Amino acid sequence: MQSYFRKHRIRPENVPEWLIWWSMTLTYVIWAIGGLYVVGAFLGWLLLLCLLIKVLAQEPQMPEEQKVHLHWCLWIWIAGMLFMEVSLIIGHLDYDLGAGMLLKSSIGWAKGWAALALYPLAGCLKIRSQLIYRAACIVGLHTLLITPLLLVAPSLHLPQVLYISPLRAVGGPGNEFFDVPLYEIDTTGELRWRLFTPWGPALGFVGNVYFMLSLQEKSLAWKSAGLGGAIIMCLVCKSRLAQLCLLLIPLITFILASLRRPVTLISFGILSFLGGILMPTLTIFFDEWWSGFKSGRASSTRVRFALKRIAFYRWQTEAPIWGHGIVERGPHVVEGMPIGSHHTWAGLLFVKGLTGFVSLLVPMASTLVVLLAKASSSRNYKTAGVGLSITLILLMYTFGENLEVLIYLYWPGMVIMGLALQERVVEKSNSEEPSKEDPSSAIVAVTPP
Repeated sequence: MQSYFRKHRIRPENVPEWLIWWSMTLTYVIWAIGGLYVVGAFLGWLLLLCLLIKVLAQEPQMPEEQKVHLHWCLWIWIAGMLFMEVSLIIGHLDYDLGAGMLLKSSIGWAKGWAALALYPLAGCLKIRSQLIYRAACIVGLHTLLITPLLLVAPSLHLPQVLYISPLRAVGGPGNEFFDVPLYEIDTTGELRWRLFTPWGPALGFVGNVYFMLSLQEKSLAWKSAGLGGAIIMCLVCKSRLAQLCLLLIPLITFILASLRRPVTLISFGILSFLGGILMPTLTIFFDEWWSGFKSGRASSTRVRFALKRIAFYRWQTEAPIWGHGIVERGPHVVEGMPIGSHHTWAGLLFVKGLTGFVSLLVPMASTLVVLLAKASSSRNYKTAGVGLSITLILLMYTFGENLEVLIYLYWPGMVIMGLALQERVVEKSNSEEPSKEDPSSAIVAVTPP
């Protein structure tokens, strides 16, 4: 057994890899001291510093393939997230919220929306995707080890939250980002677990990202541990969206990546024919399934839809272009939850208006198109498929969570997305073959078209 793990051992080889490796593999240790939010907020800027140092160290005589060239999609992410800050500033000025509130909101932007551009930028660094896959599997193993203890915590009448970390003093969205919970009882009286995340559905979000990362692991033992831990995350959080994504994302990714294959096109033709015949039955089945899906947690569904309706109405009638600038607490009917929460697009329209909406829509759509094109040519690209899966997960969760709030948890997926965007065609030759153990060794910078 020791020889097996020694054979499949992987170690960081440079500063960016060390930063990512320890930030992921020590997830539960960092969680125990309440530091995940702090690490996730600062790591993206540290990786940006590494990239700037690499750019400044470039020399004119260096080979072109060794220089840093950002894919045009990364430039769109940078422009979009910078425009988020512009929308934020104008929204604050429109409602005369004051310099103090503007400073506080800008710090929040640096920890949230800015990170959506910072972590994909790390794909320009020399980071092996296999290292991230292995780190995700280690987190999965730790999840398998700690979950039995947490499952028995309610039976032992242990407190729901052990303590709130002193790191709460650095500031953040709320105490739940810095506490150490054992379990929780939701509004319906059901038990659920959120582990190192601020709420249950967020754990499902992270679980889906880690599932797709673990799926790429080459070692069977580590892959099993990673997949097992990710599935546990999606189950114990009792999130309907998490379990739905766990089933749909691999299937959708496979179908989209196979669109160029004749077998797939023929299969779609047959399914279309059968679908036309069975459409009435399928419509009834879908309506019943959707009704059951919504009634599974009826109170949660009611609050989510109410928050969305309030956000859309106030955006249209009060601040359609630049938004309200800040998040506001909702009325009693939504239990005082922030307007636009639980829905990225509704939250963007309410806080940053149409400009903020477009600032996220364009980068996400561009990334989806590029990675779809690469994934459908999987013989030439090794990371595009998982990058496409991460993008699809983000797209799904825009309708159930706020992406910028949870970026400090799912950032490994964003790094993989950046690696997939930067990946160039794998050129196979007799003299130089990509590493069998680590196919990501073929990833180098790509000059934008």
